[in-house]
Amino acid sequence: MASEIRVNKIENRSGLGTVTFADTGVDLAGIVTATTFSGSGASLTSLPAASLTGTVADARFPATLPATSAANLTNVPAANVVGVHTSLTVTNSTTTGTAVVGGGVTISESGIEASGIGITCTNINGDQIGGRRNVIINGAMQVAQRGTSFTITGGYTLDRWRFDDSMDSGAATVTQSTTSPDGFSNSLKVDITTADTSLAGNDYSQVYQYIEAQNLQHLAYGTSAAKTITISFYVRSNKTGGYNVAFLQDDASSRLASFQYTINSADTWERKSFTIPGDASGQINNDTGIGFSIFWGLSYGGNYTSGSLQSSFSGYVGANFAPGQSVNLYDSTSNEWYITGVQLEIGPQATPFEHRSFGEELALCQRYYYVVADGRDSGSTKQLSTGMAYSNNQVETVIHYPVMRSNPSLVQGSGTDYFKAVNGNNSDLFNNYIIYHPSPRAALIYRNQLSVTEGQAYRLELNENDAYIHLSAEL
Repeated sequence: MASEIRVNKIENRSGLGTVTFADTGVDLAGIVTATTFSGSGASLTSLPAASLTGTVADARFPATLPATSAANLTNVPAANVVGVHTSLTVTNSTTTGTAVVGGGVTISESGIEASGIGITCTNINGDQIGGRRNVIINGAMQVAQRGTSFTITGGYTLDRWRFDDSMDSGAATVTQSTTSPDGFSNSLKVDITTADTSLAGNDYSQVYQYIEAQNLQHLAYGTSAAKTITISFYVRSNKTGGYNVAFLQDDASSRLASFQYTINSADTWERKSFTIPGDASGQINNDTGIGFSIFWGLSYGGNYTSGSLQSSFSGYVGANFAPGQSVNLYDSTSNEWYITGVQLEIGPQATPFEHRSFGEELALCQRYYYVVADGRDSGSTKQLSTGMAYSNNQVETVIHYPVMRSNPSLVQGSGTDYFKAVNGNNSDLFNNYIIYHPSPRAALIYRNQLSVTEGQAYRLELNENDAYIHLSAEL
């Protein structure tokens, strides 16, 4: 059969191209308009971007793409973001390696390392960048001006730390212990010496610290800017179980917060922490009174444990004071409890304990308790001061000390012939001193009913090892 072409119409218009029919096919030159195209597009070039739709096989792209803007790329897998990026914003990203920012900052799972000009930030853990974080004084239990062992039912033990109990029959001793976690040299130890296995409703035993109100003003309590705080501490006991920690705000009609911690492993140091939201309703007065009282429970009767824990400050209810206390430490004379590394700070995180030098810690303690002279100190001559005979029967001296919280009271070890007034070869022995007109900076102490020479100078000494002159301005 002969070749045959059938057409309805062929037009060749100058400037619009030509149609050439040949054995190899049809060649088109100029502009061609078609509604569809099928077949290989391998030789197609200069296609408009808007005309490229559908899925393009990866193999169709060259190994190296030409430089172009990626401003509109979305959902790019993290594994495909490689190379050097001069500016990159990432939201909710997790890296399994190390991110390097410039030449000075490396971010890894172990932390942030910075060199050069360093890092600029407005705060650390919501608090100031420099200065002291820890509001607790003697949190590492290093300072013990009164002594290192106490058998008492109520009163101060190690500096700033009180112990109180109202147990019907139980008893305990408090000591400064060298049993401590790594990085600490001391702890406060409570050792049960007389058991009490049946608690009455109003029984309690607790270790606690008062915090001076003016030391808490940066918490901004009673305002809308009230700060979140975190308490942390190291604790250890042979008796596992639930224990209670309670906060009282004394200036705010005794507002209360209470928490439970658990000692999980016997005879093992464990670090515990709790965070308390800022209290916009509980103003703390800017004065020298009690701002916070923080209690660590050892045993509580049902009057204090029958309520519920208070994770934020609320009005005081006795039953809510210690609902976290399921342990009765007094149920056996084998029981003991230790605490150290106590820290109270602004912020939602418990940061590493802030160690201060012994001298700093002692100076902070001396605002509340000051040792003028103590017969237990080393040295054969126990010097107190240089004084004078005010009259023929009275010696006196003025003592100066670091500024204390308030006018101090005299605490002394007294007894028969505990003190001595010496003038040359003459001396007079007496039992105690009387304090007169103390101020936060100085006080006069005197003793009358003596036989001395008016107007003469006297060396005032401690005559017994158990004699001492201390001053107390405790909360």
